[in-house]
Amino acid sequence: MSKIYAGNLPFSFDEDKLREVFEQFGTVEDVAVIRDRDTGRSRGFGFVQMPDEQAKEAISSLNGNDMDGRTLRISEARPREERPRPQRW
Repeated sequence: MSKIYAGNLPFSFDEDKLREVFEQFGTVEDVAVIRDRDTGRSRGFGFVQMPDEQAKEAISSLNGNDMDGRTLRISEARPREERPRPQRW
């Protein structure tokens, strides 16, 4: 199973639309559009989880495509790096 990063998404994208785009390449196990916690508005990126071979095909086919005037950036997701916590005085 691969986790895919989907960046530079149109802000109109929700989970259903993102799933629809990736389902043309196979079974989508999970999908998440990352939202601003205060406004609830899409932050323009999300993640999709699908089987490895289907994920590779989706990445190679979708990366660089134009959607609603935005050039999609699709790649294999990298583990989140630990960020130091800000110190409060």
